[in-house]
Amino acid sequence: MNRTEKAEQIAEIKELFENSQAVYLVDYHGIDVADISELRREFRKEEVTYKVFKNTLAKKAIEEIGGYDEFNDILVGMTGFAFTGENFVAPAKIIKKYFDEKKTFALKGAYIDSTFYSSDKLDVLASMPTKDEIMASIVGSIAQPATGIVGAINAVMRDLVSVVDQISKKEAA
Repeated sequence: MNRTEKAEQIAEIKELFENSQAVYLVDYHGIDVADISELRREFRKEEVTYKVFKNTLAKKAIEEIGGYDEFNDILVGMTGFAFTGENFVAPAKIIKKYFDEKKTFALKGAYIDSTFYSSDKLDVLASMPTKDEIMASIVGSIAQPATGIVGAINAVMRDLVSVVDQISKKEAA
């Protein structure tokens, strides 16, 4: 790789870091081609960008950006990078699922909105609700009082119809 190619790759790494709300580093040692292809498909479905870069180039890019100091110590060996925007929980869920099944593709660490999470926090990260789940919960909470009101109105209407029906039966008798 010549100097120009290295500079281009460093620029790409910096751009990915700067445009992501979360960055996950994984150890992909022991993963076969079929499994890595499946993982990439899972990441794409969740709008996660998965890339592999040389550790030295990644360190250089991180040094130029600043703020990702915890990554320096874990940028060793076979490292994959998962970059994501708003759906910062998706990579954790995919990594955990695969790790639980195969015992490979381990989390090295992650930065979410400038907070570092070490590898032992994978379970916590994977159990967090996604943005869609949070939105559904909020909508459900907002809709709940309206549903209660509609139920109460329906109950009053049922009672009223029942009273009118009872009165009509008494008059008919």
